[in-house]
This record gives sequence, structure tokens and C-alpha cells, in this order.
Amino acid sequence: MKSFVSYPEDSDFPIENLPYGVFSTEEDETPRIGVAIGDQILDLKVVSHLFRGPELQDKQHVFHETTLNSFMALGRPAWLEARRTLQALLSVDTDTLQGDQELRKKALVRQADATMHLPARIGDYTDFYSSIHHATNVGIMFRGRENCLLPNWKQLPVGYHGRASSIVISGTNIHRPNGQTCPIEGAAPVFGPSRLMDFELEVAFFVGGPPTNVGQHVPIDKAHEHIFGFVIMNDWSARDIQKWEYQPLGPFTSKNLGTTISPWVVTVEALEPFKVDNMVQDPAPFPYLQHNDKFNFDINLQVHLKPPGSAPQLISSTNYKTLYWTPKQQLAHHTITGCNINPGDLLASGTISGRVANSYGSMLELSWKGTNPIFLNDGSHRKFLQDGDEVILSGYCQGEGYRVGFGKCSGRLLPALPV
Repeated sequence: MKSFVSYPEDSDFPIENLPYGVFSTEEDETPRIGVAIGDQILDLKVVSHLFRGPELQDKQHVFHETTLNSFMALGRPAWLEARRTLQALLSVDTDTLQGDQELRKKALVRQADATMHLPARIGDYTDFYSSIHHATNVGIMFRGRENCLLPNWKQLPVGYHGRASSIVISGTNIHRPNGQTCPIEGAAPVFGPSRLMDFELEVAFFVGGPPTNVGQHVPIDKAHEHIFGFVIMNDWSARDIQKWEYQPLGPFTSKNLGTTISPWVVTVEALEPFKVDNMVQDPAPFPYLQHNDKFNFDINLQVHLKPPGSAPQLISSTNYKTLYWTPKQQLAHHTITGCNINPGDLLASGTISGRVANSYGSMLELSWKGTNPIFLNDGSHRKFLQDGDEVILSGYCQGEGYRVGFGKCSGRLLPALPV
């Protein structure tokens, strides 16, 4: 494929990608839906009249809205038709947009001139624990190698319901939280700023398709119809608050302080060429969690840490394909009890870690609970994050002569606010 919009071979946003996002500009501060192409954004509100296929010809209004929820709700046939239309409009072989200078000028906006917003109204957010290497590492640290995985871990996709209201777009600063911790086991707890701030490298997907009803589950062979697209995610975590509060009910205030996502939603169709075998699961899960079709993806993931006044430094490289539980299994398990889902719900993978030390997806693992500091190029070292540190997550799939990327998911840690 070739677009009339030029971009380098290593661009995250070639015509093979076309991720969706929501943006605004100084000239028009109303958030609106766009598609990334090279370093430009195609404003779908401006070109909505060009979506003339049977699925979208009477639903062009969805591209005039300020979030993707209504478009997500239309379902897979509409998503596929929209993608075909967009690739045709942006193709070097099509004159509709390329040859209309006035329309082209209105429709294409430089990404550098845009402000990105959350792509959807996120009604509910669930975070899973799907990386076997991450779960094993954490288990070894706190329970020992012989009991590193709890008995249920290979039976079901473990997860918890997170806080949707504190999900923020890339570039948003995060304050170190205040909370209760117990620095000395067996002693009285203390209150104050968290001392053990961490990031978690994750990939999350947005739910799409029509809403389901309470009592209705999504069968695993229909789960793909409810998976719209993926973003990179940083689930900021206060490890010392988490250690004190997580028993008996799990994470709470240690996780609700802020969760950062990348602004561009990469669709399942864009990731289709990068499907790889699902991880072998032993023991075999219950039938409601079984599927033989590939729904795992070869997504290269990286973490850069930027200390104040210094250049970003690569501290971790891993891959999405190491996850034990697939997105289809996550969704099927989430709804098996009859939990309803809505377009715009966000389901995250949990921390993604590989087998080796430089592929771990959190400071907890990279520094092995603070016992093995990371040494940085500026001469400093880190056991956990320090105030002023910026964490930059990124991901891409490498094709032949092109890449399908997610853009940046970044945030800077600021000092705690006074209480």
C-alpha cells in the first residue's frame, strides 16, 4: 500500500495502521475523531460524508461526536467498512481527497498542532494479571519459588476492577500519592507520600460492539466481535501502599492514583498480519476459555526512563506475545458470570514481562524489589521512581518495509501534594 501522505519507513502510522484517536486544535477546541497517517491526522468530521457504504451511509453522524463510543458500538462490519474507506481515501491511487485541494487542506491536520484527548468515555476498567513471567517473578519475591503461582493462576485470567475516572491521556503528569504504609513488618503503619513508586508496562483493549445485558455472557467464539482495538498503558503503582492494603481484597488506593494510556487506538485489523500462536496452556482451561484460533500478537514493547535534565534511557524491552492469557479469554472470563459490557470499557493485560531481566515490565522486577538498582547514564541509580522522572512506554509491530506503531504513552512523576 502507498498513501499520498508521505512518511518515513519507520513511521508508527502508515496506511497499513490507521489508528483512531480524539483530538482538538487551537482553531477548533471541540474534541473530534481523527485517524493518524504519518505525522498528520485525518479529521473524520470533515470527511464523514465520504463514508457511503451500506454499514455507514446512514450512520455518518458517529464521526461528528467527541468520542469513539458510538462508532465502537456499531460493531465489526462497520469497523471493516470504515477501514476500507479510509485506506481508499488515503491511497495514492484515489483522487477523491488527494485531488481536492480545498477538502484536503481542511481534512488533514498536523499532529504537532493537535491536542490529544481520551479516545472514549471509559465507563469501566478492568486490569488482568496475564503475564506468567511477571506473576512468577512477583510470586518468587513474596512467597518463594515453590509457591510462586497461586493455585488459581493457570485456571482463570486473574483480574480486578480498577478506577476508570483516573485514566488519563499520555503526557499527563502524575503526583506521587499519599497513603498508609507499613515500612517495618509487624510495626504500626505510618501515613505519608509513597516511597516506592513504580510503573507497569501494559497493553489494553477497548470493548466495542453493541452493549450486552446483565446476565448475558460473551462466548469465546464471539469475543473478537467485541474487541475494537488496543492501546499502550502505564498502570502507575505505589508498591508500599499496595503491600499494606492488598490483603484481603487486593489493590485499591495503590492503583487508583492514575493510569496513563496512549492516545491512538490500533485496531485488531491493523494487527492481523502480526498474529502469532497463543501460549500453550497446561492444564487446559475450562471449555468456556478454550479457543484454537490465534489471538496473540507480536508487539515489540519498550520502556524508556528520562530523569530530570537527561536523555531518555532504554531500561526494558519485551513483547506482548509472552502473555499466557489472550484478550479473548480475558473477555470471556470477565462476562461468564453475566457481567455486562459496554462500548468504551477498557480491559488491560496486567504487567508484561519477558523471561530475562532486561525484559521485565516494572521497577519492582527490574530492581528485584530494590535489591538490584538500575544505573543510569547520568550517574544516578534507581530502585523505584524518583520525583521528576518521566516514563515513556512505546510499542510497534514490524512489517516488511513498514511498522504498525502505537505512539508514545508517557507521564512524569511529580512530588506529592500536601495533605
